[in-house]
Amino acid sequence: MSERFFLYDEAEDTKTRFVSFMGEQQRFDLAITTTTRYYGKKLVLNMQSSRYAIIGTDDLEEEGYLETVFQLDEDDGRELREFLYEVI
Repeated sequence: MSERFFLYDEAEDTKTRFVSFMGEQQRFDLAITTTTRYYGKKLVLNMQSSRYAIIGTDDLEEEGYLETVFQLDEDDGRELREFLYEVI
């Protein structure tokens, strides 16, 4: 068996905010992690769907990005986008 090769193996303290809110059609249960990585973007985990993305304001402005990443329809994507603009 060969020795494992790590590209990196680091630990850091992060800050995670757990938020749950009800949209018009569905509930959102999110974990939003702030870290020194990812150029100031946040790691957003949707605990309902087990989908996640690294998101910054530039991603929120990209049409269809949230809908694709989190597999949301247009209305749910709009609600999530409006919320994330407040916290990112």
